[in-house]
Amino acid sequence: MAARVVSVAFEGVEARRVDVEVQKVSGPSSFVVVGLADKAVGESRERVRAAFAGLGLALPSGRVVANLAPADLPKEGNHFDLPIALALMGAMGVVPQDALDGWAAIGELNLNGEIAPVAGALPAAMAAGALGLGLICPEACGPEAAWAGETAILAPRSLIALVNHFRGTQVMSPPKPGPMLDPARGLDLRDVKGQENAKRALEIAAAGGHNLLYMGPPGSGKSMLAQRLPGLLPPLTAAELLETSLVHSVAGLIAKGALTRARPFRAPHHSASMAALTGGGLRVKPGEVSLAHNGVLFLDELPEFSAQALDSLRQPLETGEVVVARANAHVRYPARVQLVAAMNPCRCGVGGLGRGACGKAPRCQQTYQGRVSGPLLDRMDLTVEVPPVTAADLALPPPSEGTAEVAARVAAAREIQIRRAEAAGEGASHLNARAEGGWLDEIAALDAPARALLAKAAEARTLTARGWTRTLRLARTIADLEGGGPVRRVHVAEALIYRRLGPGGEGAVEGRELTRPFA
Repeated sequence: MAARVVSVAFEGVEARRVDVEVQKVSGPSSFVVVGLADKAVGESRERVRAAFAGLGLALPSGRVVANLAPADLPKEGNHFDLPIALALMGAMGVVPQDALDGWAAIGELNLNGEIAPVAGALPAAMAAGALGLGLICPEACGPEAAWAGETAILAPRSLIALVNHFRGTQVMSPPKPGPMLDPARGLDLRDVKGQENAKRALEIAAAGGHNLLYMGPPGSGKSMLAQRLPGLLPPLTAAELLETSLVHSVAGLIAKGALTRARPFRAPHHSASMAALTGGGLRVKPGEVSLAHNGVLFLDELPEFSAQALDSLRQPLETGEVVVARANAHVRYPARVQLVAAMNPCRCGVGGLGRGACGKAPRCQQTYQGRVSGPLLDRMDLTVEVPPVTAADLALPPPSEGTAEVAARVAAAREIQIRRAEAAGEGASHLNARAEGGWLDEIAALDAPARALLAKAAEARTLTARGWTRTLRLARTIADLEGGGPVRRVHVAEALIYRRLGPGGEGAVEGRELTRPFA
């Protein structure tokens, strides 16, 4: 007798249907799993055998085949234990087959028959609901799966509890969704003394979703400023919360079904590999750039990252997604992030100007900053020099304006962008940092003085086509912070100042001279 249970296989954040079929066939006693299964799936037969023994059940004599269809879809992970066990119990008559027909299942089995938690409960529940099925998942995953809405959820602690439920002797109640956590109170900008230019750049970056690079000596406050960016950003919208939660679910980062509207803030160490940043590995998992989807990816000590890892971010920053290519599959993860980075001006840290300057300047600066490729620097909308904090700055009282006041201006500027995008049918989350083509030309139309200034800067500084576009986006955001009026010459001038890339890059050392006409 054959039996079938539906399960899922994950391709990125998408859960694809897998039919788990179990049948006894003629041949010597054995238990095999077929269907392009990896090692973890192949080991399911031993976990199922031990779990059955714990229930007092023995596998049927003869050859038992578990087929995972479609056979050409790679099957990875530990979540196929439960559907294989259920299909086998259906074939043995322990559970009625008609009781399994309306359900999909995921879960790992312990040797004593308990069902252990697995990653991906939320996308699995959504996929099951789309198929018109309910989802059977581990008890620990029930609060997470319950966020799928109308999908029926069963979350048993063990196989015996599930068998009793289907036999009607111990009916389980559906789990409730986990808590929606309030965003934790973040760090306050009032803690940062001085650095008014850097604070202004942080506000502009937050308002338009722009990429930001801080460059300055150690102790100047670069990391302090970056860590206060999440407090300036509005909470996730409902659509963004779903997108972000799907990625975190696949990565196994949702604890006890608790979701939060706080935007992700990921700060990987500079020893992170390319796979750690963009995703991949033996079993493809989302990387830091995807875990920061709809949030902030902060790279401290930027030149200390490997060149290969940094350059792997160039495409995701443009397209908003990561494609991990394999010989038998292409896995996509969303990666719409705001990149914030910090770096010292040179290996010595102090740079080539001022008291205590590096004695190896300018070669030390050129070598150190040369570790970051020009194309990646070109994707930074704002590049800000952060000077050392003086004793006079430290002696000042805390600033009168903190995170709450700046966040209010950021929220107002974002509301202008959202209303503008909705009116034009561009999408409710279309911030200036993503504007392009005719839409950008329309919202950032320049008058004659502003266009003449931008053209002059392009000729003087060899502004790239990407640099031209990003300058327009930046000028549009600066205008939105002033109420959303037309983009004027003063907005373009401020945007051009932030487009400096430091020694050896676009604008080079002459950046200070270029700012004089813009004052």
